[in-house]
Amino acid sequence: MRKEIITLNRRGLLKGASALGATAALSMPHIARAQDNPLRGKSIHMSILGIAGWVPSRLGVDLAPDFAKMAKDKYGYDVTFSYAEAPFSQLFQKAATSLATRSQEYNIIISDSQWLGALAQPKWILPLDPVIKKNPALDVEWYAPVVEAAYQIYPDGTKKRWGFPQEGDTMGLYIRKDLLEAPGEAAAFQQKYGRKLPMTWEDFEQLSFDDFVKLIAFFNRPEKGYNGFGGQYSREYDFISCPSMSVMRSTGGDVWDPSTGQIEGIFNSSSNAKALKSWVDLLKYQPPSAINYGIGELIDAFAQGKVFSAMQWCAVGPAMIPDALKDKVMVVPPPGFPDKSGKLVRNYIIGGQPWVINAFNDPDHMQVAIDFMEWWYQPETSLSYAQHGGNPCDKATLSRPDFDAMHPWYRTYKYMLNYSSDFWHDPAYAEMLSTQQEAMTAYATGQIKDPQHALDYAACRQQKILFDEGVATKQPSGACTGMRL
Repeated sequence: MRKEIITLNRRGLLKGASALGATAALSMPHIARAQDNPLRGKSIHMSILGIAGWVPSRLGVDLAPDFAKMAKDKYGYDVTFSYAEAPFSQLFQKAATSLATRSQEYNIIISDSQWLGALAQPKWILPLDPVIKKNPALDVEWYAPVVEAAYQIYPDGTKKRWGFPQEGDTMGLYIRKDLLEAPGEAAAFQQKYGRKLPMTWEDFEQLSFDDFVKLIAFFNRPEKGYNGFGGQYSREYDFISCPSMSVMRSTGGDVWDPSTGQIEGIFNSSSNAKALKSWVDLLKYQPPSAINYGIGELIDAFAQGKVFSAMQWCAVGPAMIPDALKDKVMVVPPPGFPDKSGKLVRNYIIGGQPWVINAFNDPDHMQVAIDFMEWWYQPETSLSYAQHGGNPCDKATLSRPDFDAMHPWYRTYKYMLNYSSDFWHDPAYAEMLSTQQEAMTAYATGQIKDPQHALDYAACRQQKILFDEGVATKQPSGACTGMRL
């Protein structure tokens, strides 16, 4: 996150909040489902806080009239919804400011997955294991293990659930199919590189990173008004971190050991420094402004025809493929990285967000929130969500024979769920990310010349953050003394 996300005094926010927590919610009786429903005849207004400009996030409210009809018919109460929103870089602060006052201003919140720790530790959100035990319909079978690990669990490595998957998301490679298939391109590529131009989804599944670089170099044509590639490099939020860490993990590296909180010696490995360099080196095939690309800027560049390809989240497929590009774009797996045996490895950072329930909801709003969650995972709701361009996570919907063809990015989204992983769910996420973004963009912009130094700086700072927090068992080593960018 950007520094402004952590301008709130976190200790001040947490002070006293844990005293109330979710005790009232956990002591609630099992929710009535019959004629004696305690909400029968009442009118309830629910507020959802979500991500500005994010289609899957907004769909939670857009589909809510269907829930309202069901609630009236089945439970006998009336319910309306309002939607508050904020950009990614401001959403946590908006939620935290409200929750720290023990307010039920936002009854349900769409949280980024890495915020689970920061929201769960002060008991601002409802622990879900007791809720799921009382409401077995919420014990959903997900399509891949990463869904529970990314969107539900805190602390990492435990089975404690705090979120329900609202929207799954994975990285995909968006390709201008019309440019790829233009007459003469395949023959010219074959002549230049001595290999077949990848044309199909299956071809891209077998595409290595080195061959991907050849592809974007071949289609890098600024003289014709477009470059070969677009990626995310901005210092804002997690924009340069997610793709850089994807290359790191896909080449055998990692970012930390969640069991010990150890970062130094893991994140700043020589392999990871090489991976960061590989990501930054791709800037030579991108528009000059790419150093400032985040999600929105990359959408604009691709939709406006400024790049041949883009590594982008599947969740923004509707924006990446406007009507003018309909049938001109294919979404395929991002490149793999060969291991020592030659097998292609993909381990990309997962996106997506969970629902979390405000622990300070009064009993009426808590009941409606849980009713809403049960409705959200009904087969017909999940299918409607998919048809409208959301990214559901349940196995039943994703296993439908017609799922892959619903939207151009769905096949890749589903495929990459098995080749994706999340990173820190720690309460110090914001501070750690701010340091990492600072270091990575310092290298990407040329402020410093050595990727190893960038990672050393970030690892030392992050190690201290976690040691001071009591999560890391070791303090930073002597090599960190005086470390500066």
